[in-house]
Amino acid sequence: MTLLEKVRSEYQKQVDEHLEENRAAALKIRDILADSPVNYNGVFDKTVHIPKVYDKETIDRFQEIAGMTHRIFEKVIDAYQTDPEYRKLFPFSKELEELMCLPIPYDSKLPMARFDLFYYEDTGDFKFCEINTDGTAAMVRDLEYRKAIVHNPAHQAVLEQYDLQPFEVFDSWVKTFLELYKTYPKHVETPNVAIIDILDNATMGDFEEFQRRFRAAGVECEIVDVRDLQYHDNALWSPSGMKVDAIYRRAVTADIMEHYDECADFIAAARNDDVFFAGAFATQVIHNKWLFYVLHRPESRAFLTDEEWAFVKAHVPETVELSEEYISLETVQANKDKYMLKPMDAYASKGVYVSGRECTQEEWEKAAAELYGTGMICQEYCEQYLTENIDFAWGDGTWHPYINMPGLYTYCGVFHGFLMRMAADDRIIVAHENERTVPVYVVNGRK
Repeated sequence: MTLLEKVRSEYQKQVDEHLEENRAAALKIRDILADSPVNYNGVFDKTVHIPKVYDKETIDRFQEIAGMTHRIFEKVIDAYQTDPEYRKLFPFSKELEELMCLPIPYDSKLPMARFDLFYYEDTGDFKFCEINTDGTAAMVRDLEYRKAIVHNPAHQAVLEQYDLQPFEVFDSWVKTFLELYKTYPKHVETPNVAIIDILDNATMGDFEEFQRRFRAAGVECEIVDVRDLQYHDNALWSPSGMKVDAIYRRAVTADIMEHYDECADFIAAARNDDVFFAGAFATQVIHNKWLFYVLHRPESRAFLTDEEWAFVKAHVPETVELSEEYISLETVQANKDKYMLKPMDAYASKGVYVSGRECTQEEWEKAAAELYGTGMICQEYCEQYLTENIDFAWGDGTWHPYINMPGLYTYCGVFHGFLMRMAADDRIIVAHENERTVPVYVVNGRK
């Protein structure tokens, strides 16, 4: 057996031989998590009993994927900002386009992203599920699950035998952010930082943890609703009266545009380059799901290397708008198992997601007809990679195959950690519903 197979076998052995002990521990962990930051405004992020473990070779593979993807995406952002014809390929309003074309006065076009993958561990192949940039979230989950898993006897037994190391995404972002800030021409020695969002939508557990880490690095940091920022005297100010030098932008672009007038002061400061903010509005080019369609266009081929183009063709699912201009309704209806339907621009699984493989033929035809021409996208269905896991706290306490979807957190193109989500059986992962999240470790060998 490989090292990973031995680790997985040991987890299963420890659970099966100590079933009731592990069941009781899972219920305790459930209660711990209910009082932790993974409980967002009463919406509870659930887990399963066995964490995800990768070997070093797989982690190296993820780093390669992150680096190549980042290089391609920076080229896409550059093309969008410099080429009016390329901009026409994207469905953005004139108001948003103007913001997206604002110069980026620091050294990275894509400071933060999360690349969600369908990763096939047996082969090292993969397909992209979706890309998150502005508002990339859920970092606190891995941290809180790692705190709670100390109560998991199966995990503790495995730790006695194998060297398992976690990943770190908070201090590494603070370090990346502050280093990037130093490349901003108007930087000051010790900036005041604001973490901004439409706080009605905020994952406060993330924000509060980042705030602690910024302050530990010697930087004042406030959590501010973007609508409450005030712009005057060529500077941006928080409600407390703090001059804001640098912004960690967690407010997704779609939310800012929805509250455009209420965000006028932040937008004015951004337009006048009177505040550093990461990421720039241009990251919306990458965040929008229409990107997958554009990447396959000859206009993108023109600025990609042969290696980058082969990467796109192999790993980016074919995507079109669900409309007469791109694909006939009859074609969609006749290929139930080939497609799924998604919103053009959404996050946290918001909106309608329909997979043909989860429908009867009649249900699929009806859904396709109802959604046709409404601005949805039609995307190639990607096979899922399954591993065995067990859910005592919310499930039936027996082993089942679970979808694995690793989300790779990347800071300026460097991979740092995971959002690892699962769902029972071969289904779409829907946030806060069938979704299960687990902490992730790399195994370095036996102790």
